[in-house]
Amino acid sequence: MAGAWLVVRAVVADPADRADFDDWYRREHLPDAVKAFSARSAWRGWSATDPSVHCAHYRFDSLARLEAVVCGVEIAGLIKEFDRRWNGRVIRTREILAVADETGELQEASP
Repeated sequence: MAGAWLVVRAVVADPADRADFDDWYRREHLPDAVKAFSARSAWRGWSATDPSVHCAHYRFDSLARLEAVVCGVEIAGLIKEFDRRWNGRVIRTREILAVADETGELQEASP
C-alpha cells in the first residue's frame, strides 16, 4: 500500500527533561496528534545511539493527506502546545517520507 510518513525528530538536550518529555509525549502529545491528524497509526522511540534523540512516526494513507495535514490547522495547535510546553528546550525537525516500497510483515520460519 502506498502512503506516507511524518517523522518528527526531537532533541531533548537536557537529561533532566527526558523523563517528563517521555511521559508527556506518551500520555498527551502522541494520542492528541493521532486524533488531530486522523493518522492511520503512530509509534515513537528513543535513539539507542544518542539518548537525547526522540522520534515519532505518523503513518498516512497518502502523501496528499499528509501534505494537507502539515499545511492545515490540524498541526498548528499541536505546534503551539509543544512550543508552550517545551519553550525552546526541545529542538525538533519534521520530515515527510513518501513510501517507495513496502513489504508485508516478516514471517518467522516454521521449525
